[in-house]
Amino acid sequence: MTPELLQRLLEASLAARSHSHSPYSGYAVGAAVLDEQGRIHAGANIENAAYPQGWCAEATALSAMVMAGGKRAVAVLVTGPGPEVITPCGGCRQKLREFAGPDLQIIAGDPAGIKDQWTLEQLLPHSFGPDHLK
Repeated sequence: MTPELLQRLLEASLAARSHSHSPYSGYAVGAAVLDEQGRIHAGANIENAAYPQGWCAEATALSAMVMAGGKRAVAVLVTGPGPEVITPCGGCRQKLREFAGPDLQIIAGDPAGIKDQWTLEQLLPHSFGPDHLK
């Protein structure tokens, strides 16, 4: 991934984070998904007073990707407030697996920049995905 594309993903994730609806936790999260067509789809976490009814930034970004006609996630960049490194929760790791293989790049950042990077296989080893049902 080029430094320019990485910067665009970071900026999209941070911009999405600014739209987070997180009045209960105060923990705003943004995500930017790069699809197979080279397009970036962003999302933020949306909390709900009935806690389990909220959704994560990654799920919001994946929904935007699917609604725009994207079929495959190539990379995802997730941003939190920092300085702690943020990664997708377990549920979002599985949601990402639906639209990507084990080689999906998952990048963590915050307002100070990029913090770390993994593959989906590293964060969700031995995962179950759509290919198991074919």
